[in-house]
Amino acid sequence: MEKNSEDLQKYSKANNSGELKNTSYELFIGALSILSIINIALLYFGDPELTNVILIMNGFFSFIFIADFLFRLFTSSSKSNYFFHQMGWIDLLASIPLPQLKILRLFRVLRVYSLMKIYGGSRLLKEFISNRGGSALLVLIFIMILILEFGGLAMLYLESNVPGANITDASDAIWYVYVTITTVGYGDQYPVSNTGRILGIVIMTVGVGLFGTITAFLANIFIPPEADEASEPETPAVDFAELSAQVNEIKQLLQAYDQTNNHLMAKLEGIETILQKSNS
Repeated sequence: MEKNSEDLQKYSKANNSGELKNTSYELFIGALSILSIINIALLYFGDPELTNVILIMNGFFSFIFIADFLFRLFTSSSKSNYFFHQMGWIDLLASIPLPQLKILRLFRVLRVYSLMKIYGGSRLLKEFISNRGGSALLVLIFIMILILEFGGLAMLYLESNVPGANITDASDAIWYVYVTITTVGYGDQYPVSNTGRILGIVIMTVGVGLFGTITAFLANIFIPPEADEASEPETPAVDFAELSAQVNEIKQLLQAYDQTNNHLMAKLEGIETILQKSNS
């Protein structure tokens, strides 16, 4: 229990200093780091013809990691503390697109592992679900990255050696996958083999659902909440003290009315009695 308490204090300190961001963002950066490390293995043990796809994607990852480093640096309460004591310099070196430095991205994975260990898996999942908007967007972006990389690898593998193919290198493959998942489809690159066309169908189907979801998410962001509130009638505020005073006033008026009515009825009965006696 004491160790957990100390860990939570460390997490709280790191969170307050600005080093750690929200749960969804940390998991997204951790997942990208794992993917970039997998790419290092693929560069050494994969097909040489496919390595250019991985190199292009690693360049894209480097851009994201540099942006992440700058984001952490400028939002940290102490820039020097983040850079020298919170592994900021490692984040910077790991962002440089050199194969020898990419192994440093393991430290990004360790940051996420420490977050999960300190914060707890179930609690981390609740945080992830509670921030549904940001979590959904980051998940969609990560899925798009996976489709772009592994779809490009698969398409190049299937099409590069087919007679009459026009997807023959890494840039062709990545370009085809990107314009397909964005539902643009220029038509300058296209698969000619049956297996390539089947893969193209899968990419198109996933792309329609993926970008349809992203479009709906962005549309929801830009709809002002006032528009929804304006469509609903406003409920006036109720002043219970004023209502209670009005009830008491009505009761008093009714009581006065009863007293006046009884007084008039008594006079009326007296007059009727006098009239009856005079007639007799």
